[in-house]
Amino acid sequence: MELKVLNDQGVAAATLQASDALFGREYNEALVHQVVVAYMANARSGNRAQKGRSEIAKSTRKPWRQKGTGRARAGMASSPLWRGGGKIFPSSPEENFTHKVNRKMYRAGVAAILSQLAREDRLAVVEDFSLEAPKTKLLTQKLKGMGLESVLVITDNFDENLFLSSRNLHRVLVLEVSEADPVSLVHYDKVIVTKGALAKMEEAWQ
Repeated sequence: MELKVLNDQGVAAATLQASDALFGREYNEALVHQVVVAYMANARSGNRAQKGRSEIAKSTRKPWRQKGTGRARAGMASSPLWRGGGKIFPSSPEENFTHKVNRKMYRAGVAAILSQLAREDRLAVVEDFSLEAPKTKLLTQKLKGMGLESVLVITDNFDENLFLSSRNLHRVLVLEVSEADPVSLVHYDKVIVTKGALAKMEEAWQ
C-alpha cells in the first residue's frame, strides 16, 4: 500500500510503501463499530448511583389508613410511585460497562480504520512534525500552510513543544503511537503520521 508523503505546504511530494496488512485491509464495518463502542464503554467510570426505596430518608409510617378515605391505598412515602420516592431498579456504582474485545479483533479493527482512511485520502505521512517553541500560533500557522483544520497528529516520541501548542486547539490532537485509539482515528478529518511513528505502528499493530 502506497501512502502520500506531504511537504510543509501540504502537497504530496512523494509516496511511501507501507504494510498491506495494516493499510490494505478490507473495511469491516461491524468490527469497527464493535471496537469503537467497546473502547468508549471501557472508558466509562461507572460512578452513577440512585437510591432505592429502602435508602430514601422518609418515614416508613403508613400515610393514611387503608380504607375509608376515598384515596388510593398507600404503604409508605418512599414508594417508587410517589414523587420523591425511591427508584424501582436504581443504578449502582458497581455497574460494569466494560466490553471484552480480543487483542486480535482490536488490531484488525484498527487496521480496517487505517486502511479506510488511506483509501479516502485522509491519512498521510510527513518526514517530521515539530515546532521550534511551544506556541499555539506557530502550530496554527503550520497547519494553515498545509491546508489542515481537523487533524490527528501521531508522533513516534513525545514532543513537548507540539503537545503544549495543541492543547488550546479543539480540532487538533497530538498523540504518540502507544496512545492512538480507534475513537480518535475516526473522529478527525485528517490523520498525519510521522515516518518514525509509521514504523512503530507497523511493528505494534499488524
